[in-house]
Amino acid sequence: MSEGKENMPKIRFPGFTGAWEQVKLESVASFSKGHGYSKSDLRDEGTPIILYGRLYTKYETSISEVDTFVDAKSGSVYSKGGEVIIPASGETAEDIARAAIVKDAGVLLGGDLNVITPDSNVDSVFLALSISNGNPQKELAKKAQGKSVVHIHNEEIKELIISFPKQDEQKQISTYFANLDNLITLHQRKLNNVKKLKSGLLQKMFPKNGECFPEIRFPGFTDAWEQRKLGEVSDSFEYGLNAAATEYDGKNKYIRITDIDDESRRFVETNLTSPKIDLSNAGNYKLKIGDILFARTGASVGKSYIYKESDGLVYYAGFLIRARIKPELDADFIFQNTLTSKYNDYIRINSQRSGQPGVNAQEYAEFSFRVPDPDEQFKIGAFFRNLDKLITLHQRKLEHLQELKKSLLQQMFV
Repeated sequence: MSEGKENMPKIRFPGFTGAWEQVKLESVASFSKGHGYSKSDLRDEGTPIILYGRLYTKYETSISEVDTFVDAKSGSVYSKGGEVIIPASGETAEDIARAAIVKDAGVLLGGDLNVITPDSNVDSVFLALSISNGNPQKELAKKAQGKSVVHIHNEEIKELIISFPKQDEQKQISTYFANLDNLITLHQRKLNNVKKLKSGLLQKMFPKNGECFPEIRFPGFTDAWEQRKLGEVSDSFEYGLNAAATEYDGKNKYIRITDIDDESRRFVETNLTSPKIDLSNAGNYKLKIGDILFARTGASVGKSYIYKESDGLVYYAGFLIRARIKPELDADFIFQNTLTSKYNDYIRINSQRSGQPGVNAQEYAEFSFRVPDPDEQFKIGAFFRNLDKLITLHQRKLEHLQELKKSLLQQMFV
């Protein structure tokens, strides 16, 4: 072990001083492997099991709820609680350069898992966090070998250099991040619940194929909905600017397919750009209230976005098509129709090409759906607009907590 004044984190809990100790991992832990089992062994019920893929799909620090099961075989490896596990294989080095702890005893550990049992003076959660972040994570990624599939073995993991404080400081750090993870999980569940609610209401508040009435509607509305095409409810369809993106000038925003979030359909403004073109004659490409954009080509074909005044001054790029909804109709209502299963089916069928998928303006204009009278449109549009605001609120809270955790991991570890 070695000590140095520089071997201290930037942020510490009150009362803790002095440098952390650097140690080779093999001196404070024992190593073993999981045994057998693959996805083909999974069953609807049986003995809970952790397979290596879980570590780079759920990104947990502590695994406490296991929802995958198998029929247990002889010679299986069961957790005793508190083991640190690292994937032994994966698609990329970054995938497998991460660790988690198995909180409970009696859980089967699948074959492609490296299992680390730390000594009594090393906190398991602290060790998992240390391995998954900073220099240990980078070093572990460097050790991963392979082409189409990369591998990491216990022999490489043993060589990792980890910095440890005293055990009581380890536990304070572990508890803090465990509480932060619980808060993140809580907000993730809230977000998932609101998204699930919206998904269900999209199915019930719009008529199913071949029907004229939705299952759920606001009181006072009884008339049948009429069939309309997107081209009939729009004043125009226009293709976007044929211009490259350049550094954001602080005023003129440029929205491209990649700037529309796949799930929320929000304008993602983390990497703002401006059009690299003289904008004095580009007024027709400014977005206005009631404008809906559609991706016209590539893997994201069909992805839609509705302009919000809060998004500012926005020009739209060439691989997007703008539909300008007629002012007497509710654009939010029209937009929500682009999030339904009927719309997705239409895009899937009409985007088929010999090359990459695509839907042009004429094909978008032919998309047909049911429309109620304007008053009911406005009610539905406002309802989903408020629901989307709630989803955005939960999403931003979640993103803030995730960024906070990322920042603290960088500052609370050496």
